[in-house]
Amino acid sequence: MSTATPTAPTLIIVSGLSGSGKSVALKTFEDQDYYCSDNLPIQLLPDFVRSLLANHDGSAPRRLAVGIDVRGQADLSQLGNWRQLATDAGVEVKVLFFEASDEAVLKRYADTRRRHPLSQLRLSLPEAIARERELTAPLRREADAVIDTSHLNVHQLRRRIITEFAMGHATGLSLLFESFAYKRGVPAEADFVFDARSIPNPYWEPTLRKLTGRDAEVVKFLESQEAAGRLIEDIARFIDARIPEYQASNRGYLTVAVGCTGGQHRSVYIVDRLIERFAGRFQLVSARHSALPSIMQVLQKPAAAAAS
Repeated sequence: MSTATPTAPTLIIVSGLSGSGKSVALKTFEDQDYYCSDNLPIQLLPDFVRSLLANHDGSAPRRLAVGIDVRGQADLSQLGNWRQLATDAGVEVKVLFFEASDEAVLKRYADTRRRHPLSQLRLSLPEAIARERELTAPLRREADAVIDTSHLNVHQLRRRIITEFAMGHATGLSLLFESFAYKRGVPAEADFVFDARSIPNPYWEPTLRKLTGRDAEVVKFLESQEAAGRLIEDIARFIDARIPEYQASNRGYLTVAVGCTGGQHRSVYIVDRLIERFAGRFQLVSARHSALPSIMQVLQKPAAAAAS
């Protein structure tokens, strides 16, 4: 009997400009079960990797993501050397560099009122941004991918990371099903949008009001509603009919949004039923519940069984 060869541990180095989305990227990797560490001094990278992989009891993480940027106050031109040491330790290393236009970064700082990490140098914000571009230039040259987030919102950035990077550069069509609240607006990145507001709302049942579409009591309530079952069937048939068109045009992903009033009950339930139907048929099927920000479920196509 032959056994599958264990894949090498993966290390994603997340770097780039302050305000470009690095924190969103690290949080997304963390949601995908990566062991994450932010603001790691670059000179500690090899020891960090070796210490995590030293456990031989099977508990060592196989997927790591670390944030390295100007906050570490180190010579960033040494990344290539430290990266090679990690590679020599048997780790597959990828570097992602996030950037944005000056206008986008300035607006984000204005919106959040945060201090730039180089503000202690007594630089104006535009001067600090320019200086950071100079300091991070070695990281950008070392990057396997440079991602410009100037025109990406948080949801679009998360989707791109998941479909292109978090699951090991999956190939083929990836499906993202997203639940949302109409009172907060329709997701701009959705390819198709379906309205679940015609289904009886569990919100009006006092015992169900504080629960979500993932709780057993709500699931039981919605399973008893014929309208919910019909809508799930209609959406599944519609998506099945569209998938060949997306595959023929070499699209990498398809996003389907299902909304209800508060994004808590009906849309969550329907999205979870949809990923049950489509999981295993495609390389990556994921569900994002925008009104439940801590939940991002990803189902990857099962690997082929080892030959015997």
